Parts: sequence; C-alpha cells; structure tokens
Amino acid sequence: MDEKKEQNLVEMSLGDHLEELRLRIILALLGVGVGLAICLYFAGFFLSLLAKPYLQQAGADATLQAITLSEKFFVYMKTALVFGFVLSSPWVFYQLWKFISAGLYKKEKKFIYLIAPACALLFIIGAFFFLFAIGPVMIKFFIDFDPGIKSIKTQVTLSSYIDFMLVMMLIFGISFQLPIAIIAANRIGVIPVESLKKARKYVILAIFIIASIVTPTTDVISQLALAVPMYFLYELGILFCRK
Repeated sequence: MDEKKEQNLVEMSLGDHLEELRLRIILALLGVGVGLAICLYFAGFFLSLLAKPYLQQAGADATLQAITLSEKFFVYMKTALVFGFVLSSPWVFYQLWKFISAGLYKKEKKFIYLIAPACALLFIIGAFFFLFAIGPVMIKFFIDFDPGIKSIKTQVTLSSYIDFMLVMMLIFGISFQLPIAIIAANRIGVIPVESLKKARKYVILAIFIIASIVTPTTDVISQLALAVPMYFLYELGILFCRK
C-alpha cells in the first residue's frame, strides 16, 4: 500500500470517520431542506404532473379520491419532499462521494467532481424516465385490464396513487445508479471487465429478483418495467469499463 495512503488511514480514526459521516449527513439534510422549501411552492404543479397520466388514461370522468381529512395535506408534503430530494440530489450525491473519498488516493479524489454530477444526472433521468415513459404505460395497462367482471369500477385514492408514483420514481432513480457502481468497482480493481461479461446470466436473475422485491406492487408489469432498463444499464456500465 502507498505510504501516504497508510498515513491517512492511521491518522483518521473511527471517531474521525464517524464525525465526517455526521457532517456529511447534516450537510445533505440541509440541502434536502432547501430543496423541500423550494418545492413546497411548486408542489401543486408536481401533483398535477403526477396525476396527469392517470387522468388522461382513465377518461374525462376520472377522479382521485381523498378519503381522510388530512390526506390531501400529507400527499402535498410528501410530493414536495420527494421532488425536493430530486432537486437537491447533486448536493446529496456530492456529500456522499466526499465521505467516500476520505479513503481514496489523492489522485482518485478528483473523480468525485465527475461522479457526483453523473450520479445526480442518472438519478434525475431515472425518476423522470418512469414518470414520462414507463408510468403512463403501466397505468394504461392496469386501467384497461379486464378481470372478466363487468361491474367493477376502479376508484383510486389520492394517497395510494401518489405514493405509488413517488416510490416508483425513487426506485427508478436509485436503479439508474447501476452503471456508476459498476464503473467504480471496475476502476478500483474489484471486478474486471471479463468477470462482468461472464456474469451476465447471473446478473439477469439477480436483477429480476431485486425488481420483484423493490417494486411496491407484485405484478409482473412493474417488475419488467424496472428489470429491463436495469439490464441495459448493466451493459452500459460494461461498455464504459472497456474505455
């Protein structure tokens, strides 16, 4: 191991690591707080954006029902919080990588200025990819699905629908970090490119298992909607590792 790296590891005790972690968490939460404050003003617009796919697919008489007195308020706040996190994601990922960089070589630390924006960009792309591309298709499938009983009328509550949309946005945003994880593991020598290519069949199985666990519903459509992009992102990660 490099002598300077050893000195860094010796000088930074467990207490120092915990103090650094505490600092980064506080700074990240402050960033989310700022994002929340901004998005509180625009939460009504974001709610309209989330509701649009359902209202378009369900027809002119479609409604989202609030069945408890406080439901609209808490849905409004949750929407502001999630979009506040999306807005502050560059700052949050920067704090995460600043903490991780404490254990890196000096020449490796400069990459956090590339990795942190890339993580934020992929997170935002993943979240909005679901909202604008995958979400409407899934909603149309569920609305048009015929279970064979003519008298069934779909009545969707505001809370259940918005919770589903927000959770899926976060899941897609986090899943889109896969190329960064692969590239980072390859660059530090943990996983060579050849191993990544040989592991494809196991990765496909793992991706479908993960998709079945993290999706809030147990339907195959939701799982496929997440698993297929994840596999393409895995291949994208391999492609960048070759460069």
